[in-house]
Amino acid sequence: MQPHNKSIQQISQKLRFANIHTFIENKNTPTQLTNVSVKVGSVLAFAMLMTGCNPTEVTQQDGTKVASDEKNISLLNVSYDVSRDFYKDYNALFSADYQQKHSDSQVNINQSHGGSSKQALSVANGLQADVVTLNQESDMNLLVEKGLVASDWQQAFPNNAVPYTSTMVLLVRDGNPKNIKDWSDLARNDIDVVIPNPKTSGTARYAFLGAYGYGLHQFKETVQSPAKTNDFIKKLLANVVTYDNGARAATTSFTQRGLGDVLITTENEAHLAAQQFAKGKVDIVYPSYSIVIANPVAVVTVVTDKGGKTEAANAYLKGLWDTPAQELMAQMYMRPSNPQVLAAHKGTLPDIETFEPVAVFGSWEQIMDTFFVDGGRFDQLARVK
Repeated sequence: MQPHNKSIQQISQKLRFANIHTFIENKNTPTQLTNVSVKVGSVLAFAMLMTGCNPTEVTQQDGTKVASDEKNISLLNVSYDVSRDFYKDYNALFSADYQQKHSDSQVNINQSHGGSSKQALSVANGLQADVVTLNQESDMNLLVEKGLVASDWQQAFPNNAVPYTSTMVLLVRDGNPKNIKDWSDLARNDIDVVIPNPKTSGTARYAFLGAYGYGLHQFKETVQSPAKTNDFIKKLLANVVTYDNGARAATTSFTQRGLGDVLITTENEAHLAAQQFAKGKVDIVYPSYSIVIANPVAVVTVVTDKGGKTEAANAYLKGLWDTPAQELMAQMYMRPSNPQVLAAHKGTLPDIETFEPVAVFGSWEQIMDTFFVDGGRFDQLARVK
């Protein structure tokens, strides 16, 4: 089926304003690759004092992955689309801390970003990831099936290996000219919707499931709840004007190409767009009921064991639960797993009513089989205009 086309805040600001971080946007492929090399320098001297880490300077090297040895460790983090900005800043925190503990070592971190499922498939097909930081459990399960990630990956780190969560929100034009207040408005016949493609993007699946879960919740008092929900989703999907490969591409379509009246996206991506990509041009609408997005992480032990990098890879992911990293998540509008850090940011990460997808739809295997396989419910509902 062819879908219908219709920083710590100060740290991240210092990094961005100093033009330290750069990333490669390749519009011809669904995956973007960034190579970051971290050395001791002066740019982050003040910022790192806040974290107890040594100051570092980030510079871009060529796109070739450097082989690891005792003094030069190279890690490839294969991640989903809208996490790139967080990991660019987290890499600096981690590398400074790692070098402080291993004074004779230098850590080079490469980043690869794209739709979560496409990224997982790339790793399954041979992309030599050292760590995977994805946004859907089913993508991680694929790598377990391929023997690349340990079956007990959820026990390797706290909180079932989920360092932070997010939720789906609605990004609208400045002033909200179409008066969009909730999911229900997206089914109106005067609304154009932008979302990524659920066949390639984990974010898009959460968008679809968020809307579907809202429908079930909204119509729960009626015996026709499933039928009414399907009708609601059918109308919403009929309003979709483009299905992009990944969430960042969808953001570009909405903010730069001017497509649509509303973008369904993650909370952190919406805030990033509102503050950077389209500052003064968009508003964020929090729906009354939305979905919890879990973002699992794991070490690709088959790769790291072979390269002698397992200790560094584990340290890289373990650091995501350290307070500086958790604080950075909150500053970048991700919901950290540390409840104290999350509570300190209620002003920017408001409490909203959410649901866990597995609690409503069953396991991720059941979710994929019901909604997203070829001919599944998404295909059925998106097919009809």
